Amino acid sequence: MNATSRRQGARHGFSAQRWWSIVLKEFLQLRRDRITFGMIVGLPIVQLLLFGFAINSDPRHMPTAVIVAEHSDFSRTFIAALENTTYFKVVRTMPDEAAGREALERGDVQFVVSIPADFSRRLLHGDRPSILVEADATDPSATGPAIGALAQLPASVARIDLKGALAPLAGGKPAFDVNVHRLYNPEGITQYNIVPGLMGVILTMTMVMMTGLAMTRERERGTMENLLATPVQPIEVISGKIVPYIFIGLIQATIIVLAAHFVFAVPFLGSVVAVYMAALLFIAANLTVGITLSSLASNQLQAVQLTFFYFLPNILLSGFMFPFAGMPAWAQWIGNVLPMTYFNRMIRSIMLKGSGWVELWPNVWPVLLFTAIVMTIAVRFYKRTLD
Repeated sequence: MNATSRRQGARHGFSAQRWWSIVLKEFLQLRRDRITFGMIVGLPIVQLLLFGFAINSDPRHMPTAVIVAEHSDFSRTFIAALENTTYFKVVRTMPDEAAGREALERGDVQFVVSIPADFSRRLLHGDRPSILVEADATDPSATGPAIGALAQLPASVARIDLKGALAPLAGGKPAFDVNVHRLYNPEGITQYNIVPGLMGVILTMTMVMMTGLAMTRERERGTMENLLATPVQPIEVISGKIVPYIFIGLIQATIIVLAAHFVFAVPFLGSVVAVYMAALLFIAANLTVGITLSSLASNQLQAVQLTFFYFLPNILLSGFMFPFAGMPAWAQWIGNVLPMTYFNRMIRSIMLKGSGWVELWPNVWPVLLFTAIVMTIAVRFYKRTLD
């Protein structure tokens, strides 16, 4: 009786040896589950790098075009002072305002600076001439600091060029004005930028996750063997699984556009057809990503983990939350690989600028190329999964 009690006490009491065995077992399971282990180790590193180095809410050296109707010392000094603020980088010279407006609409430049033909003459006569600066204000957080820096330019130019007999022109009021026209979002309303971008966020999360879960669910339930018994080709299986989610994605896009316009009062200046075509391209790109990730995952939990790992850089590096122009070159390179970067530009251009396919094409072909490449990878991975 005493021996039995001692055995029961040993079984019910705390045992360091049993505890250590369980600890070792958990470490072994983590080592075998490479995706989970990679998430535990890799995700904090990725977050640290992105938030520490890639995120910048005060973008500098934004692409700027100039229209110089007169070439004088004053105009050259103004352009030099403009670049010395570090907010502007002159990347091209435009022949007229129409060309500058087209560059703004395409998204080639963030600002267009127009110096009039009679600038020097009016300045020397004390008439306070004006320099026009047109800004693409679709993202207020990107253009706000730069616009604020423009207020200091008249004083900077006056200190350099208005000396000697011209010194009285530099005293008192500014010798010239800088008039800023905020285009596409003149009031700087944040919702105009955020709400259209939410379409890309929602479609990325739902399309990638739903497709990944659908494929891994079949393997977990054993229904993949039924597909193996049929003469279907991998491309047929993949495209057949994609189609239902395309319709779901288009329904989501419709709801978001209606809410953006009627609930948040976001302007809708473009074509409904353009919105649906852009959404269709983006949905197809994300569905191919979901198929590819499902081929790497062995269960639904891993599919969700891989989806989150793909989702994080899309949120941070696509220009949705933080200005794309403020990121370092390596972060912009990664962002230019992601389809959400181009979709955000397309949907904002359609809704706020009324852009057509000519203006959208520079953002369309990268999404098409991404979809074709990832679809090829998905088919090969799926063949390997079947084998």
